[in-house]
Amino acid sequence: MSITRHETATRMSRAVVHNNTVYLCGQVAEDRTADITGQTETMLAKVDALLKSVNSDREHILSATVYVRDMKDFAAMNAVWDAWVPEGHAPARACVEARMASPELLVEVSVIAAVKV
Repeated sequence: MSITRHETATRMSRAVVHNNTVYLCGQVAEDRTADITGQTETMLAKVDALLKSVNSDREHILSATVYVRDMKDFAAMNAVWDAWVPEGHAPARACVEARMASPELLVEVSVIAAVKV
């Protein structure tokens, strides 16, 4: 059994790979001052980059949990999400309203994906 941890710090690893499955830590926006559209776009760009770094991509996402600070942003977040997910490759997904670690954060996502083999 091998477990590979990527970008590991004291508290967490940004990605962990086990049995050709990738577990990403929660990803948040690059620009925390942006609106929900901007935060969702940069958050998903970070997911893309992290998946690429471990030989995966959005077509291999198995599951995603999206956290939004306020459900009033649900439709706007989904507009970005729907454009980002490749047609025919929608993962299992949950979306919940949650209090964020920082008050300026509007959205966060945690992803599980398969490694491309």
